Amino acid sequence: MNKRTFLKQSGSTAIVSTALGTALSGIGTAIAAENATGTRSSSNRGIIYKAVKTNGKLTAGRLAKLKELGFDGIEGVSPGITDKAAYMDMIRASGMPVHGVVDMVHWQKRLSSPDTAVRSAGQKALAQAVMDAKEFGASSVLLVPGKVTGPNETHDHVWQRSLAEIRKTIPLASKLGIHILIENVWNGFCETPELLCDYIDEINSPWFGVYFDIGNVQKFAPAHECIRKLGKRIVKLDVKDWGAKTGFCKLGEGDVNWPEVRKALKEVGFCGWATREGNDGGHEHTARLMNELLDL
Repeated sequence: MNKRTFLKQSGSTAIVSTALGTALSGIGTAIAAENATGTRSSSNRGIIYKAVKTNGKLTAGRLAKLKELGFDGIEGVSPGITDKAAYMDMIRASGMPVHGVVDMVHWQKRLSSPDTAVRSAGQKALAQAVMDAKEFGASSVLLVPGKVTGPNETHDHVWQRSLAEIRKTIPLASKLGIHILIENVWNGFCETPELLCDYIDEINSPWFGVYFDIGNVQKFAPAHECIRKLGKRIVKLDVKDWGAKTGFCKLGEGDVNWPEVRKALKEVGFCGWATREGNDGGHEHTARLMNELLDL
């Protein structure tokens, strides 16, 4: 069964987003008009699931508050959980699932490092993150595959070295049912959707895809153009806003055109997790903004 057939038959999630570099006032006017006329239908409720990122230090009170605000789950980390049994007891008691984990050593132990020992350590950390995700009941590991730093880590080096280490981990990910997802970040690597498509397709596995970051891509191109090219390769979404004048900012205050985001989500039939990365002045504000901007 090829990747396209697998994704179609299994209903694997494909999270997408769009962005258009328009004036902030125009975006705000569009959102305000939708709310004023009652055209926001919450049609993505039960289709898009909202979450926040967390570190290993959770409390029952914080989880209860997130659930009260309508969050559907959280994203955890690996490594960083010192007492996994206690962590899972708290998660189960809260009813707030861990939908994924972030590989927390991918920047230091890069899979693109010129040092074979560092690459090996990075691969072992990735494998451990896959096992941790399974233990936590999650479905994915977020991974940055490397960084273009100069002659010792060129774009081709990052491509070839990281894929070699990821290939070693794909059988484990497949066995455990965990997606390894590449986040688009400002690392000088695969900054166009065409390159990222080719990179993902070289592995050609249903367990290897994209963790698409709306805000990160806004610096380079309108996200909706990138998403339509990436298509079903996108499995989960990082929800951020970014503007040429604002930098990373509160949701709705950057250059991301959220009405266009929702339009593209509908076009690709997205269903899956959207995780807020950033600060809106409190989880209360984040919950409201995600509901408004993603039509939840």
